Amino acid sequence: MTAPPVRERILASATRLFDATSIRSVSADRVIADAGTTKVTFYRHFPTKDHLVVAYLEDQLGRLQAAVDRERAEGADACEVLLRLAAANGAAACRPGFRGCTFINAAAEYPADGSMVRGAVEQYRTWLHAVVTGLLTELAVEGPDVVADQLIMLRDGAMVHGFMGDPAAVTGSLTTAGRAIISARRRTPLPA
Repeated sequence: MTAPPVRERILASATRLFDATSIRSVSADRVIADAGTTKVTFYRHFPTKDHLVVAYLEDQLGRLQAAVDRERAEGADACEVLLRLAAANGAAACRPGFRGCTFINAAAEYPADGSMVRGAVEQYRTWLHAVVTGLLTELAVEGPDVVADQLIMLRDGAMVHGFMGDPAAVTGSLTTAGRAIISARRRTPLPA
C-alpha cells in the first residue's frame, strides 16, 4: 500500500488535530510533526496556516456536497434529503469527542470579516442555505428563503446542544422541530 501524497497527509493530520482540540490551538509545527514532513514541504503546499485551515474547511464542505449529491443521484426526494441531513447532524453530535460544528467553530476562532478563513465559512453557509432553500422549494414551502434561515438556525443550535447538552437528543429534536417549521409553511402536511 502506498502512502498518500504529502498534501493529503498534511491535511489528514490537520483534520485529526483540529477536530480533537481547536484550530487556533494547533500550530503549524504540530501539524508538520504529525504529518511526518518538513517545514519546507508544508509551506510549499500551504503558504500559511490560514491556507491550511481554508483547505481543511473546503475539504469538509466537499464531503458534505458529495453526500448530498449522492443522495440526489440515488433518487432521494427533498423530504428524504432534509431528514438525512438532520440524521447526519445527529450522528455527528453523538460522535465521541464531538466539539461542535466545524464551521461554527472556525467562525468563532476567526471572527474578522474579510479573512480567508471567514470566507471559507461563508462559502459553506451560502451552499447550505442554497441547498436547503432548493429542497424547501421542491416541497412547496411558502417563503423558502425564510424557512431555510429558520432551519439553519435550528441546526446551529442543535450542534451547540450536541456539544453542551444531550447529543443523543439531537436527531429527534431536530427532526421534530424541523417538521413543525416546514409544516407551518406548507398547504399539505409532510409525509410521516
